[in-house]
Amino acid sequence: MFPTRKTDLTRQYLYLPGLCLLLVLLSACSLFGDASPHMVKAPANKQTYVIPQVGITDLDTLDPALTHDDASIHAVQMLYTGLVQLNDKLEVVPQLAQSWQTDSDGLTWTFKLKPHLTFSDGTPLTSADVAYSLNRALLPATQSTVAPLYLNIIKGASQVIAGRSASIIGTGVTTPDASTIMITTEQPATYLLARLSMNCAYVVEKSMVTKYGAQFTDHLSQGGASGPFRVADYKHGQSITFSPNTHYYNARPQLQKVTYRFYQTAQEAYKAYTNRQIDTASVPLANYQNARKQKDFHQVPQLWINYYTMNYLTKPFDNVKIRQAFALAIDKQAIVQNVWKGTALPTNHILPQGMPGYNEKLTGPDQTQKLSGNPKLAQTLLKEGLKEENIASVSDLPDIELSYATGVPTIAQEIQATIQQWQKVLNISVKPNPMDYNTLLDKITASSMNNQELQLWALSWIGEYPDPQDWLAYQFGKGTVNNNMNYGQNFGPTAAKQQALQDQLTRADGLTNTGGRLQAYQQAEQQLVNDVAWLPMEQETAIFLRTTDIVGLVDNGQNTTPPDDWAKIYRVQAG
Repeated sequence: MFPTRKTDLTRQYLYLPGLCLLLVLLSACSLFGDASPHMVKAPANKQTYVIPQVGITDLDTLDPALTHDDASIHAVQMLYTGLVQLNDKLEVVPQLAQSWQTDSDGLTWTFKLKPHLTFSDGTPLTSADVAYSLNRALLPATQSTVAPLYLNIIKGASQVIAGRSASIIGTGVTTPDASTIMITTEQPATYLLARLSMNCAYVVEKSMVTKYGAQFTDHLSQGGASGPFRVADYKHGQSITFSPNTHYYNARPQLQKVTYRFYQTAQEAYKAYTNRQIDTASVPLANYQNARKQKDFHQVPQLWINYYTMNYLTKPFDNVKIRQAFALAIDKQAIVQNVWKGTALPTNHILPQGMPGYNEKLTGPDQTQKLSGNPKLAQTLLKEGLKEENIASVSDLPDIELSYATGVPTIAQEIQATIQQWQKVLNISVKPNPMDYNTLLDKITASSMNNQELQLWALSWIGEYPDPQDWLAYQFGKGTVNNNMNYGQNFGPTAAKQQALQDQLTRADGLTNTGGRLQAYQQAEQQLVNDVAWLPMEQETAIFLRTTDIVGLVDNGQNTTPPDDWAKIYRVQAG
């Protein structure tokens, strides 16, 4: 897998790729169908589910405003809820809210809460708690690195983040009554709903924070939770166990204990699974071919795309035909088969399979859905591009380097295979340029509006929320922090067309008609693929085993379990 990119307040950063994938693969969530006919529901005292968390010795936090790592995110999703959540199909659905509507200007959203909402100690949960939680997440004193990224579209949020205002309440957030909350954004942003499904928008109990301060998460057995579970037992460095929240406002979980156990390595967790000490585990690559034959095997496409991208300000990638030639010279199927051994999916897509807006009809730059490349067209496009640039032959091209992060052997193998394909099809020598991931990050960031940094680099994007805005406008929009390839911010002959597409993305961000909005994003994605804004390579998959004794779980591309799904999940045993 490639190193992944996220964004914080001031810069992009990369996670250690091996650890990042490991945490994603071991997230506690997924499918199961109905129990086999000879199996019956286990009694209440056996309704348990044990999940490994690998590569960590403890959870980072149980504060929803602070969660940023995979293990803590999934723990928080068991304990808290927000106005909206994601369902099994990663669609936004009501949670604390029973309904919402937006004004004609697309700026103000009015949410009506469900009746009789309570926290886990029985304290009523009202619109004031929602407003308090949103504002708390943004306050500098809370020290959230995520809320300022995703709640910054609320009116007045930037002033709070900068410390120039104490509250968004009364400006961006108002509470006309105990069951109504109104949120106003700085500009039309339909993706607000997807961002409100993120942990930083979950509701905490003010009295618990007031009483215990930042340590309120050490007292969640007393109250403070708004989700389907509460903390039953927490042995730091060993395990944390959740039990049903008896005050949960919707159908309660059937599992009586869900336990996270911490393991240093994936192999250790895999051994524990084979010894039936835990109920799920990722599959080490060495065991993949054998494990995929087992009935407890699962392989689920994730919202995770590996890609190459080219700096539109550098030669020769300021020419669209040369970019397309590089894209069409690659046989992605061969690379997935020979390098990834089937553990990833070759793709031409920016929007990954498994999320709203995925376009099954999308084509590559050659207007086909082939994943094996198009060598003849690649050669023709290269010839035409060289002519347009007044370059006599490939020998007159500037030196080209492909930059990537060191530390994962499979990345180096793919880079080598890709470079060989470019040499074979285009007769162009590309030099591998390995570097540590922090240096790569710095150079990627420095490439914005700069033709003196990177030409071509390998990276990944893991969806932060399942909305096309996160994959399109957030990556290629005007002035966005991730637009390091300088899409639309260059002087090439197609720059005006790129800028028109950026305007299209901005309009799509504010559309309230779901069908029309997704269609607009799909049209934009196709143009971005044609322009080779990204050169998508693979979609990562989660590969894991899970006992057939647990039924009712539903797999999705973010490895999340909607809070109300826990009422459908239970353990079976032989009848």
